[in-house]
Amino acid sequence: MRRLAVLVAFLFALGGCDSGRSLFEVKAVAAGVPSLAPFFAEDSGLGRDARVRSRAVPGGLQQGDTPGLYGGTKQPGICDVERLKRFLTAPRNGRKARVWAAALDLRTDEIPGYLDRLTPVLLRHDTLALNHDYKKGKAVPFRALLQAGIAILVDEQGLPSVKCSCGNPLRPFEGDTSRISVTFGEGNEKWQGYDRAEVVVVRPAPRKLERITLVDVQDSGRGIERPVGTTGEADADFDARERRAVPHLAGTTFGEASRRLAEAGLAVAFRGEEPPPDRARVIASDPGAGTELRFGAYVTLSLAAESRTEGRTPTPSPSASSTPPAGSRPPAGTGPPPTGTGPAPSRQPQSKAPSGSVPPPSSAAPRSSAPPTATGSPPRVTSSPPPATTSSPPTGEPVTSSAAPPVSSAPPPVRSTPASSAPATTTPATTAPVPTAPVITPPAPSATV
Repeated sequence: MRRLAVLVAFLFALGGCDSGRSLFEVKAVAAGVPSLAPFFAEDSGLGRDARVRSRAVPGGLQQGDTPGLYGGTKQPGICDVERLKRFLTAPRNGRKARVWAAALDLRTDEIPGYLDRLTPVLLRHDTLALNHDYKKGKAVPFRALLQAGIAILVDEQGLPSVKCSCGNPLRPFEGDTSRISVTFGEGNEKWQGYDRAEVVVVRPAPRKLERITLVDVQDSGRGIERPVGTTGEADADFDARERRAVPHLAGTTFGEASRRLAEAGLAVAFRGEEPPPDRARVIASDPGAGTELRFGAYVTLSLAAESRTEGRTPTPSPSASSTPPAGSRPPAGTGPPPTGTGPAPSRQPQSKAPSGSVPPPSSAAPRSSAPPTATGSPPRVTSSPPPATTSSPPTGEPVTSSAAPPVSSAPPPVRSTPASSAPATTTPATTAPVPTAPVITPPAPSATV
């Protein structure tokens, strides 16, 4: 039995090595639990956490301007930003200030202005971030899962930047959120309601924010509009129970649709490592325009896949929001890639192929299977399938197969018979030019615009 157990353990370990899918180690950071290596003493009153039950959201990836992503309370002062500023600008704390600033890619003289632009909020979701301890005069980064209820400072694009109670710098989490291994311990025991499938990662809002829309963590029917850079003294309340209509979004870009939804108090649902590009075209929303939803409800956007070949019609994606594209490439999983035997996909911008139309293959002449003769006569039409073209066809080269034959130095014979729709019976092999004859009238385009 012992030998069998050892064999099973060996096979299990071998299978893990073969998989090559390592996990990201993440340390749990519970609300109200002091840091063991803080930049700022925990008992100095810099910030205080609250008791908040984490809420599930679709996808786990959230933009910093998502309405209701963060919470607040009627009592301002969950973060004492002025006290943190005085500490970091005091001459006796110069070394710690340099380390703190470097962790956030700042200079020490930029610290006061940077802190003035931060806004205190409470986490409403268990949130992944890159935290930093202060050990032996250095900032030591580690992946952390911050429990809902922890007070933090967010920047102008809604990104977590500072953990209030200890002043530790925060950076965005990098890594596959589906492959995390959360370690609980050192006082940070597993909290009630923890669900690994419900953790979120915050990505920056597409623009700088003027205000952040919060939900009172003690009264979900109370909404709070907090101007960026304020600590609660300028809050404005609103009724979070009021229904909001989904705006008309078809035909807009993803960036514009996100802005309209945020202004209406609604959120965008998407999955993936990054949001879709701002220029991605929205073709529909679910629920549709005019549907009334509660504050903070999620709306799924369907996006048109970008064409990677000039002259091809973009294929709409029924659920582009679930798999956003990376950079300027088309969304993954939104449809098969372009196929065919034509030339390599063009990298021309999509704007040259308007959606819903089939443009002519060439701006110089309609597509045909045989190019114009050397004397400038109109092209001859044959029944062979036309190759895809991205430029004007060359002159003097008859096309009868995928490889064009060499150009003959002698002009082709002139015949009085007009071209027919069937291939010429005297068509030679691909190694010799085909006798051609001028047509009486130019052929009609192969497609309508």
